[in-house]
Amino acid sequence: MSFPTVGIIGAGQLARMTIAPATALGINLKLFAGAPSESAAQISSHIVGDYTKSEELIAFAKACDVVTFEHELVPQSVIRALESAGVKVYPRSETFIYSQDKIEMRRKMDELSIRNPAWEIFDSHTPELSFPLIAKSASGGYDGRGVFVVNSMEELREVRGKVGAPLLIEEKLPFTRELAIMVARSPHGQAATWAPTLTVQSDGICTMTVTPIPGISDAQAVRASEIALKIADGVKLVGVMAVELFEVDGELIVNELAMRSHNSGHWTIEGSQTSQFEQHLRAILDLPLGSTALNAEWAVMGNLLGGEKTDMYRPYLHLMARTPALNFHQYRKEVRPGRKIGHITLIGDDLEFLQSEVAHAVDYMSGAIDE
Repeated sequence: MSFPTVGIIGAGQLARMTIAPATALGINLKLFAGAPSESAAQISSHIVGDYTKSEELIAFAKACDVVTFEHELVPQSVIRALESAGVKVYPRSETFIYSQDKIEMRRKMDELSIRNPAWEIFDSHTPELSFPLIAKSASGGYDGRGVFVVNSMEELREVRGKVGAPLLIEEKLPFTRELAIMVARSPHGQAATWAPTLTVQSDGICTMTVTPIPGISDAQAVRASEIALKIADGVKLVGVMAVELFEVDGELIVNELAMRSHNSGHWTIEGSQTSQFEQHLRAILDLPLGSTALNAEWAVMGNLLGGEKTDMYRPYLHLMARTPALNFHQYRKEVRPGRKIGHITLIGDDLEFLQSEVAHAVDYMSGAIDE
C-alpha cells in the first residue's frame, strides 16, 4: 500500500492544523483553496478554484484518494456530483446535510429521539412557541451569525425579511452552561469520543474552552458521550463531528452539529493523545482510531480574536518568558476586530492558573492589556 492523498475542500485554519498530523503520518494533502492567501494555502500544496463548480472539484479530486471538507459551504448538488463521479467523499452528502441545514438537523434529532429545543418553521403564521424565542437562518450561520433573539411578531417578521425563508424558530432555553463533545467514526463503524468540553461564549463566539468540564458528574459525561455516539451512528458519520449542547436543569439538549474539525476541539492538539485533526484523517482513511485520553488533568484553550494589535509576533517576547508552557497557534489571517486569528492552549493540573494565564495571553496579544 502506498501513502494516500487526501484532498481538503477549503484552506482555512482547520486545514492548516491538519497539515502537521498528515506530515507525521506521511499522508499527502492537496487543498482546494479560494485564494492563495488563505491560512493553509500559505504553507501547503493547493489549487485555487470555485467550490460551487462541480467540474472544478471533480478535476481536483482525480488526484486524490479521498476528499473531505473544511467548511459547510459546498452545495449539496456539488457533493452529489462528486459522489456520482465515483469520488470517495467523507462525510457523505446524506450525512453532511445535517451540518448544512439546521431544519434537517432538527428533524433528524427528533427521529433519533434525542432532545432538541422545541422548534418550528416560521412562514408568517402566529408561532405556537412563546416569545422570547430564537430565530435562525436554516443555513450559513456560525459564530452567532444568522442567530437572533426575537421578542415579538414584529421583530420576527423583520428577521424573516433579513434572512429570508425558511426560518427556523426555537424556544429560548434557560441553560446554565454550553458544552460540546467531539466524536469520530470510521467507515466500518469504529467510534470514539473525547472528554466533554465547557465552551465559554461572548456575543455568540467561543472565547475559551475548558476540558474536562469542571464539576461534571460521571453520569453526565457518559450521557454526553452516548448522545454523540448515537448521532454519529444515526447520521452514518465518517470523520469527526462536534455536538454542541445546552445544559438545562441537568439535562443535555442538542443545539447544533458540525461535521468537521471544530473550534471546541482545538484543545486536543496538546491536550489529548490523538488530536481531532489526526483522528479525522484516521477516520476518513478507515485506519484504527487513536486514543482520546487526556495528556493532563486539564486543558484550557483561548481563542485569539483580532483587536488593537496587528503584530502577533512581538508579544511572544513577554508571553513566552512569563509562561514558557503556553502553546501558540497562529492562523496567519488578516487581523480584523472580532475575527478568530489564532488560539492559545495550556495544559496542567492547576485549573485556576491555566485559565488565568490563557486569559492573560489572549488579552495581551489582542491589545486589551499591555503588561
